[in-house]
This record gives sequence, structure tokens and C-alpha cells, in this order.
Amino acid sequence: MGGPHPRDLGLAEARALVQRAVDKAEQLGLRGAVAVVGASGTLITASRMDAGGPGGMARARSKAWISATQQIPSAEHLHRMTTIAAPVSAGFAQASPEALFPGAGGMPVSVAGVVAAGVAASGATVSPFFPVDADPRALSVDGRPANPEDLLIAYALGLPYTGQHGDDGKRWEQRFGDLDVDPADSLGLAPAPPAVRQAELDWAKALCDAAMDAAARRGLRVAVAVVDRGGDPIQQDLMDGAPAGGVTVAQAVAGAAALFDCDSAELGARFGSVEAMATLVAPPVLGVPGGLPVRDAGQVVAGLGVGGGDPVACADIAHAVLAAS
Repeated sequence: MGGPHPRDLGLAEARALVQRAVDKAEQLGLRGAVAVVGASGTLITASRMDAGGPGGMARARSKAWISATQQIPSAEHLHRMTTIAAPVSAGFAQASPEALFPGAGGMPVSVAGVVAAGVAASGATVSPFFPVDADPRALSVDGRPANPEDLLIAYALGLPYTGQHGDDGKRWEQRFGDLDVDPADSLGLAPAPPAVRQAELDWAKALCDAAMDAAARRGLRVAVAVVDRGGDPIQQDLMDGAPAGGVTVAQAVAGAAALFDCDSAELGARFGSVEAMATLVAPPVLGVPGGLPVRDAGQVVAGLGVGGGDPVACADIAHAVLAAS
């Protein structure tokens, strides 16, 4: 982080954080998304676990953005927003479109004393609620309740557990009654084995890796996204030094390809007005080259998007990746 221009956390470090969170989430029986946003407010990487459900990525990204840019846990931000005057909190929301979901759970990531990113998780079952089939020992630290969402983030960061939601004891009692766990038996921060039940996520990461490798061979730095057939992201990555705007472009062209089963560059020709079409669908879509549908047995299962460089070059990368897959 030295020099006059602080940098966001690097992709390799961000991916390692996400992987640790995914490992712990799988160990706890959770399904959702984990996102890392740089201190600049730019998404660095994000992964959606298998059966994690749509929407979790957007919530995780929002909480990570808050933690990264405000340089505080998102729980503290939530407290501030609910205690200051309503016009002030409304003004913050209007000026901060990335802070759409100001929930607790996000944490800043510091490097050499400087905040370089924020990390957060959310999704189908990633929440502060204790799962029905969970082992209470795995959801306690030093004999005290540890809610799953905050636990997997603390584990990813290698920090002591700190509950952000403020009601760990109440939720524990609702789930486990008056059950006590001996501190010696608490396994909340015990090492998690590598996740092995993430076939879709592993596949999406492999596509992103192949696209980034192809870009690097061409001397390009890009953003890559793989979305499901409904346009919700499964995996997103921003290469170190790539244009920040590429993140949005990669997701939007991937979404166009997946939602309409066509090369993203064909969207305008098909519907006349891409702008009008974009107002009809919830995921962002963009009608420029760079996005391709991904098919399995002739059916669209995903969209691959590459953005941040010349659109024609990005499209060439996407074509090369799918041709080799």
C-alpha cells in the first residue's frame, strides 16, 4: 500500500478471502455469496455458492462496499444511519447507490493499517439465523453463541469472533434453548476443510480463469463475469490494473447473453432499442460485444461476459474461452 496512491486489495488476496469464507460456509451448511470490494468502491471478486440463490450477491456486494468505503463494519454504519436525522441518512443513500442494502455483516480489510477492501456475505441461507441441522459446537466460540454470517467473515479474515447483529444470545435461545457449550468444545473458528460441493462455482471460476489467462496473453487487463440463465452473477473477477468500469460492463454483457440467448452485440438488432429493453429486466444488460451465452446440451445455462477493454477484443476472448471449454 506504499506510495502516494493507495491501492485496492489485489485479486489473489481477495480470492483467498472469498475461498476461506466459502470453505467455512460449506462446513456450516450455509449457501450464499461472498464479495470483496476495494477501498475505491470497485468490486474485486465475488463468488456465489451452489444453490446460493439469486440476490445474495447484490446484498453481499452492498455490505462490502459500505465497509470498504466507510472504513467501518457495516453494522456500525447501520447504527449511524438509524440514529442520525432522516434527511441525512436519505441523502447518504441517494449519494451512494452501491449502499442499497445497509445490513450488518460487512467488515473492512486493512493492509499495513490502511483499509484496502471490504468483505461481506449474504444469500439463501447465509444469515444471522442458526441453521436447523447445525451442530451447536460449530456455531460457538469460547462457549458463546456465534451467528453463522459473522462467523464465516471472522474466519475468512483470521480475526477473533465479533458479533455484528447484536442478538446472538436471543437467536441461540430460539434455536437451541438453554443449551450450553463448553468453551473447550467450541469449534466456530476451527479450521474448515476445503469446500468440495461447489461444482457450479468451480466451473464458473474455471471459465473466469480461462478468460483472464487469455486476456493476459493478449496483454489486456479486463473484468470477467459468469452469470446464471437469469442474469444473477455466479463469479466475478477484476484483474489487477484493469479499468474499474469493466466490472459493470462484464456483468451487463453476460446478462444480455444469458437472458436472451444471443451474442450481446446482437441485442440492439433483435429489439431495436437496448435502452428500452434494459428497463424491462432487473439484471443489467448491455448491447455491445463481449458477452456470449453458455449452453449445455443445447440449453442456455449461463452467460460469460468480458469487459474493460476494446469490446471486439473482449468478444474475441469470450469466443476463445468457450471454444476451448
